[in-house]
Amino acid sequence: MTTRRLLTALAAALALVLAPTAAVADRGHEGGASPLLRQTTLGPVLGVDDRRGTGTYSWLGIPYAEPPVDDLRWRATVPHRPWSTVLDADEYGDGCAQPGRFFSPSPDGPHYDLEVRDGLRQPVGEEDCLTLNVFRPSTAAKRLPVVVFVHGGSNVVGYAADPMYDGRALAEAAGAVVVTVNYRLGLFGWFDGVRADTGDPLTDSGNFGLLDQIEALRFVGDNARAFGGDPGNVTIMGESAGAVNVWALMVAPDARGLFDKAVPMSGGMSTTPPATARAYAANLAAAAAEEAGLSGPEAGAPLLEAMSADDLVALALRHGLDATPAVIADGAVVPADPYAALGDGSLRDVPVLAGNTTEEGKLFGSLVGAHRPSDYDRFTMQYEFDPDRPTGVTVEDLLVDRYLPVDAPGGWNEVSDELTELVFMGIAERSMDTLQDSGNRSVYYYQFAWDNEPAPFDDVYGAVHAMDLPFVFGNFDRNVFSYAFSEANEPGRLALSDRMAGALRQFIRTGSPQTPAIPVRWGQWPASVVFDADDRRVRITAGRFG
Repeated sequence: MTTRRLLTALAAALALVLAPTAAVADRGHEGGASPLLRQTTLGPVLGVDDRRGTGTYSWLGIPYAEPPVDDLRWRATVPHRPWSTVLDADEYGDGCAQPGRFFSPSPDGPHYDLEVRDGLRQPVGEEDCLTLNVFRPSTAAKRLPVVVFVHGGSNVVGYAADPMYDGRALAEAAGAVVVTVNYRLGLFGWFDGVRADTGDPLTDSGNFGLLDQIEALRFVGDNARAFGGDPGNVTIMGESAGAVNVWALMVAPDARGLFDKAVPMSGGMSTTPPATARAYAANLAAAAAEEAGLSGPEAGAPLLEAMSADDLVALALRHGLDATPAVIADGAVVPADPYAALGDGSLRDVPVLAGNTTEEGKLFGSLVGAHRPSDYDRFTMQYEFDPDRPTGVTVEDLLVDRYLPVDAPGGWNEVSDELTELVFMGIAERSMDTLQDSGNRSVYYYQFAWDNEPAPFDDVYGAVHAMDLPFVFGNFDRNVFSYAFSEANEPGRLALSDRMAGALRQFIRTGSPQTPAIPVRWGQWPASVVFDADDRRVRITAGRFG
């Protein structure tokens, strides 16, 4: 521990001793206790004062579960042991172990920079990663709504410290406590192993990533008041795989009572049969055995348990097994028939605000060989692109000739629309139909259509998958979409971001996203509200799904 951190911890510990324990969480500005020092059920945490920046307090890297390492690898989540000394909650925790992709952390830590490209298709992150982050307005307000955000990344990659998910601006705009969560990913998070059943249905489920999220929700329920939040008003929100997980949490028996609203963005109910998950585990074990000169998954299973996290990820990459099956319909953590559970009426009182971007499929050009440069070069081009001086990159530099012109028959627009429909719209429609048919009369839907990037990215990506995240979170600084945000389009996009945050603020309080700033009636699904803007003005219109 550095001298500064040691002195900070000692000072905070002294403050904790001098202040009555029960009052630490609630006195805020009223007494002598620091508003940054909060007493959780696991122990005291000291946060970060960002009043001069975004008007918020933050607590970063709070461990909510025991590190899932050694004997706890591929085991059900274990709540973290309590601590007695003050925990400095001023740095994000490591991202979870994963194969490096565009939305992965940098190889040198849980942050986004040009070095992310050096981790592409390499092991990054750490196995010891089960932390969460808390953001709230720097006021003495209590009983604030709570938003728990689950990041996306195909349930294989991603990390809560991604700058898109910085919760400070959203906490202030929505007047809420915002929580972002790390959870186990890929072969660590979704793995129905080849060893004999343990007798523990949670461990045997293989749904370790979802169990982590449930444990994080338990921590939130136990500690919302410590951060000025209302444990009776918790909204789960997630994007992409995070939205898939939100739908799974809605039907997971162990998550009942831990939330009362849901915001799944660009995802629907989607699960993996246990047989598929077991086949994946057997294939990975067989690959380990083959490399050791052995044969069969039974010989490889103990080898997997003995490998380091990096070696496991590298093994999966070498054998093309990095795309792990996720959200296993095991019958214990996730119902064997999740759509039946979604439609049984038990969720009729859970308001849902779902949405999609209008050009989701444009993020997935690699699936159809659309990208001309390698991922390494494409990442570099996008990172170094200056949206205020949009020169030097053309659509021909980014897309292969087969998909040009983009608006021709069989061009990129048509092909990416097919990807959007194939990957996203079917599960979104089925999920919301099922929920509405169960008697839920609070199912709302939005479409995000902003495609006002500088050329050529308006054609290459447009209203691409995940582009709505910076608008909801209010984060337009350096992130994977920085190429899109210019000084010219700033007035329109900031106004659009304000409308979207306002709709979320209203939804988490009332169960309806309708606000006076939304100039159209926001009807029930399949009606929708379409969010868009040009350089100067917001364009919000009424629409329908599709």
